[in-house]
Amino acid sequence: MSTFQAPKGTYDLIPPDSAKFLAVREAISAPLRNSGYGYIETPGFEDVALFARGVGESTDIVSKEMYAFETKGGDKLALRPEGTASVLRAALEANLHKAGNLPVKLWYSGSYYRYERPQKGRYRHFSQVGAEAIGAEDPALDAELIILADQAYRSLGLSQFRILLNSLGDKECRPVYREALQGFLRDLDLDEDTRRRIEINPLRVLDDKRPDVQKQLTGAPMLRDYLCDACKAYHEEVRDLLTAAGVVFEDDEKLVRGLDYYTRTTFEFVHDGLGSQSAVGGGGRYDGLSEMIGGPALPSVGWALGVDRTVLALEVEGITLDIPASTSVYAVPLGEEARRVLFGLVTELRKAGVATDFAFGGRGLKGAMKSANRSGARYTVVAGERDLAEGNVQLKDMESGEQTPVAVGDLVGELQARLG
Repeated sequence: MSTFQAPKGTYDLIPPDSAKFLAVREAISAPLRNSGYGYIETPGFEDVALFARGVGESTDIVSKEMYAFETKGGDKLALRPEGTASVLRAALEANLHKAGNLPVKLWYSGSYYRYERPQKGRYRHFSQVGAEAIGAEDPALDAELIILADQAYRSLGLSQFRILLNSLGDKECRPVYREALQGFLRDLDLDEDTRRRIEINPLRVLDDKRPDVQKQLTGAPMLRDYLCDACKAYHEEVRDLLTAAGVVFEDDEKLVRGLDYYTRTTFEFVHDGLGSQSAVGGGGRYDGLSEMIGGPALPSVGWALGVDRTVLALEVEGITLDIPASTSVYAVPLGEEARRVLFGLVTELRKAGVATDFAFGGRGLKGAMKSANRSGARYTVVAGERDLAEGNVQLKDMESGEQTPVAVGDLVGELQARLG
């Protein structure tokens, strides 16, 4: 038993379960890679002010959940609680927006950190795949990202998720709604923290999950009644494009999301089989974020999908992913001469692109064959002194049990032909 354990609220990804996480990341990123999105990777920590400005100081993420620290050199940093601010910072720093090809389309995958009360589906260290389209204001771009996320989930076999959709307006119409909402909220019986939030970002109060707060929000003014004509037209086009693409969604007038930078289109993917942690992903448009962090005006849209929660959703729906065995061939030497020859053949097979493993540790035939079975290999190569004296190895098909001698010099070609 090790002296140390993984920190509270975190987890280790270990085989064979780790293969599911890799498969989910691959499935989510595949539609993005097929649609002009290039891969970006940012540091695991950033200047704390990047998130305070971008995500918003009134959010729980910044005020309560962010892992912030000061370095020995006096720099104030934070482990990244989300990906959008970091990706936009990197794009601005590299001047990607000046290359003349807007929008800049980027996708990423990595770990994020929030100090939350751990429970199933909510961790202090979690994994996401995200996408950002930077520098263009176009309803088709919003629709594209929602369609690609829907495509990713369906490629995994998921069917019991819902897409919630809303518009948060823009700098023209949201201030009018904000004032009306503040007037309504100030008359409610709310705690001091919530009252402070009313003055900073009242829309966040609509996102409060506490039943006693939600009960009081009955009759609150709705943003849809305050949208300007431009925002209404923009939102209708997003809806029309999704409908034309066959993507089913639900209008949710209370959908706000937990980040301050969203404008206009906002959306969430939810899976009702996950209980209270039902959101498996979400995103929206953030047209003013670039200016918030010191960049030029760059209207943008993006999303992040939780790998952890997607894996849980697969389990809830009883979906088993078709993950190929990591090993196609397993080599079992019997004796020192066979050990030397087979190890050379293993190296040749790997160079030829055949996934091959070796019975290390000098185990006997029975123990080595058990390892071959556990590896999931389709074929086992067995060789002893007699086989090698005849210039052969024994090739066993682990599915049929059929075993045939194959000349040592022909083994690589034979296995390549059999495995396709």
